[in-house]
Amino acid sequence: MNIISLDPRVNRMGLNTDETGAPISANEEGSTYEVFHQKKKGAQHTHVGIVHAPNPEMAILMAKESFARRGQTSNIWVVKSSDVYATSYEDADMFDTTPEKVHREASAYKLRDKIENYKEQHNG
Repeated sequence: MNIISLDPRVNRMGLNTDETGAPISANEEGSTYEVFHQKKKGAQHTHVGIVHAPNPEMAILMAKESFARRGQTSNIWVVKSSDVYATSYEDADMFDTTPEKVHREASAYKLRDKIENYKEQHNG
């Protein structure tokens, strides 16, 4: 059985009742979903926030209403927050650069100091 709403956008989503036959209540907590937004086709998606919803379809609808109304949007992704995996802060040392590869980073070069010295010498 489909949920009937006063909002035509909700009706277009074709949301069904849950498995027990009872309609999804407005007070149901649901899950949190991370929302990613793409400004234009071909651009990367960026994280813009979180929505609470009972299912992914409703999360997309809520994300559209929350994050795509004001700016240009080409696409929206929603991902259950519980499905996002992250490194532990205790493992932060894995991102440290080894000393023998410091030449790969721009900070290893003292070009800025040379430019400043040159300016001081020639500008008096």
